[in-house]
Amino acid sequence: MRKKFYLPKRSYKKSEENTEIKQLKPGSEKSLKHVFKKIGIPEENLFVPDPFQLQAIKAIMKSDCLVTAPTGSGKTWIAEQVAQKVIEKKGRVWYATPLKALTNSIHAQFSKLFGKENVGILTGDIKENPDAAIVIGTTEILRNQLYDAMYTGENLTCDLIILDEAHFLGDEQRGVVWEEIMIYLPVRIPLLLLSATIGNPFQIAKWLESIRGKKCHVIENHDRPVPLFPLFMHPSGTLFPLMESLAAGQKQKLHKKVFKFANAKNRPSMGHAGQLPPFADILQILDRYHLLPAIFFLKSRAECDQAIKLCNSSLLSKNPQKKEALRNRINELVSGNPHLADHKHRSFLEQTAAASHHSGHLPAWKVVVETLMAGGLLDAMFATSTVAAGVNFPARSVVVLNSDRFNGVEFMGLTPSEFQQMTGRAGRRGMDNIGFAIVLPGKFMDLNYVAKLINSPPLDIESQITINFSMVLNLLLSHTPDQIKLLLEKSFASHLILSGKKKGKKARKKFGTGLEFLWNDFLDHMDFMIDEKFVTEQGTLTDDGIWASKLRIDAPLLVAQAIRENLLPQKNPALLACIIGSFVNEKEFTDDPLYSQALPKRLKDVFLDARKGLKPFAIKLLEKGFDAPNLFIQPSLLIYLWAHDEPWEDIVTGSDFAEGDLARLILRTGDNLRQIAKLEETFPIIAKTAKQALDLILKEPIVTLYN
Repeated sequence: MRKKFYLPKRSYKKSEENTEIKQLKPGSEKSLKHVFKKIGIPEENLFVPDPFQLQAIKAIMKSDCLVTAPTGSGKTWIAEQVAQKVIEKKGRVWYATPLKALTNSIHAQFSKLFGKENVGILTGDIKENPDAAIVIGTTEILRNQLYDAMYTGENLTCDLIILDEAHFLGDEQRGVVWEEIMIYLPVRIPLLLLSATIGNPFQIAKWLESIRGKKCHVIENHDRPVPLFPLFMHPSGTLFPLMESLAAGQKQKLHKKVFKFANAKNRPSMGHAGQLPPFADILQILDRYHLLPAIFFLKSRAECDQAIKLCNSSLLSKNPQKKEALRNRINELVSGNPHLADHKHRSFLEQTAAASHHSGHLPAWKVVVETLMAGGLLDAMFATSTVAAGVNFPARSVVVLNSDRFNGVEFMGLTPSEFQQMTGRAGRRGMDNIGFAIVLPGKFMDLNYVAKLINSPPLDIESQITINFSMVLNLLLSHTPDQIKLLLEKSFASHLILSGKKKGKKARKKFGTGLEFLWNDFLDHMDFMIDEKFVTEQGTLTDDGIWASKLRIDAPLLVAQAIRENLLPQKNPALLACIIGSFVNEKEFTDDPLYSQALPKRLKDVFLDARKGLKPFAIKLLEKGFDAPNLFIQPSLLIYLWAHDEPWEDIVTGSDFAEGDLARLILRTGDNLRQIAKLEETFPIIAKTAKQALDLILKEPIVTLYN
């Protein structure tokens, strides 16, 4: 049964907000002297594969294989070697990742290794060399290709599937895609799963064996390539070991001085209440003990942006060569791009070698920061926990300020998997002998809780499969309802329940008894589509259902209804993009400018016509318990302005959207427009308009990331 990790909801002792604040002075506990002596660059040795790497290569040549090993231990090397063996036999490889940034990174890495002509990339935004021997793409693209293969009856032209970051199987939003891939994948194609944080690999392997009828080997490795040493920075500036050094076999516990601090009634603070700690002083201390570069994990975007303003130029001024190299590299990266050249954080970056990194930034600016960090030109990167997953930006140290994180609904304690993803960035293979996880005291840092996380195993992965309209449409495209029931019996959720691994009220509430919940949910979706003439009474797709199945988007029925009721602009690309932008918007607005005098009349009329026309259909969805997005005009207005060449900076300044959020709105609008563009056989006019709309909105600085 999955263990819960949670903290009292922001109910920490008031004594933690205490009074006395002193200037930080560098210091370290005596026992750390021998630890700091280990800091340095390892000697260059001839690469010798680890036993687990060789075992994995041998296993995947015979059957499926699931590899669990710490971040940086060489899982990608396994993928490289296996891919090489496949293409030597004239076979094809599909390498799937959960993130576009990771896909871009792996594509660049494999292109250098195998040659650009042998490597393609598919992310929705990019489609290059799709018939190459090795294709790197996002999991959604791979799942869609499996849908197409099932519909046409053709085999997926592939001889190996690699699923990187396989723990995404348990992701609440994306896990369903991973599970679908594993269920639909032809048995003949070997499956290689790679992850650092799966607590139940043998359970997943047993499930795969039950649905694929072949052995799934589990290869485990628990040794970090670069040892991790946890530290605690006292508010005075003194560094202590976070944990006691105990004899083998003894349960680790907080260092006695750290324990005393954690449980004191009145203890000093590292900063004023409600304010960030003095990062300039902290960086000085880390530099003094050669603990830089460091990634600081903060709880919010605003804190990341504020943190760089608390740094100073003292460290960089001591190293004029690095300062010059940093300035030159920044100039190269922003050359020819005025949006990046004039970025508001550029001066902080050049003067302090510190950067902020989070989803609120323009994608292209994040690439600049990532490139500088990977090149060893930054001393500090202040990031939200999203940078911990997937993309490789290691540092000598990782600094953790909070023992909880906001999950979108409430603050919950970090799970062991999340903590390991964060600390996995500490210690650069080939560049560090040792890495450090440094814990700072603060109002929302529970040291006793972190002590439990240090050696806790990753959490078990649970099934996140859910039924949605796009899934039902695409399955009915190639299967009868009875055949779909057999597919759902293959779900990980059904396996867990039928094998007795998932018990209790939560399991019954989410999944019923075995297959019951999934099947009933499927029938509910199908019945609604029967009522709305997308599906026949016999369970086959109508003509409308067939073309609607091509809309592999979040709200396929709503968009399909808008198309068949002629509620979308047929010949105006900008207005079409505007309405689609309202469909994909994720923000809620209390002051939507629908009745503003400044609102363009054409936009207002089209928007109100679409919303009014869709209202009866949306009500039906809601009455049946399905989601129907609220349609706001603000995102439509922003896309309208962008499509009509209003300056990017002006649009961002005048909106409630951060740059990264606006870029994501536009990119998601582009994804939806691509799906509409596929309808050229049944709706040639609007399909052509959708293609034209893409050219209006996918331009600098949005497309810079992909150039």
